[in-house]
Amino acid sequence: MIVPGAELKIYIATRPVDFRCGHDGLAAKVQQMFDLDPFSGAAFVFRSKRADRIKILVWDRTGLVLMHKRLKGCKFVWPKLANGVMRISPAMFAALFEGLDWRLVRPEEARRPQVAG
Repeated sequence: MIVPGAELKIYIATRPVDFRCGHDGLAAKVQQMFDLDPFSGAAFVFRSKRADRIKILVWDRTGLVLMHKRLKGCKFVWPKLANGVMRISPAMFAALFEGLDWRLVRPEEARRPQVAG
């Protein structure tokens, strides 16, 4: 699995896509539907109509990588169906990939130090 670092941009499609699409079909959807560059190094996450499967498309500087995950007995938590794309944090993506409710993931704010050293 590609481990998302803090610098990885992750976008999720808010509408289901045809899961017969492969690398090229999903890359075309990124360009046409989201007006984004599929070769930017960002991760693009798509879901099936039944919400039990996701596909993740990433350009790793040598080629397009396509991952497919299917949950057994449950469904992925997804945003409300709407046209477009939304960006999520790497922590939210990790929860989504595990089949957890990623909407409950909140960044912990670090308190600003009063004194250096």
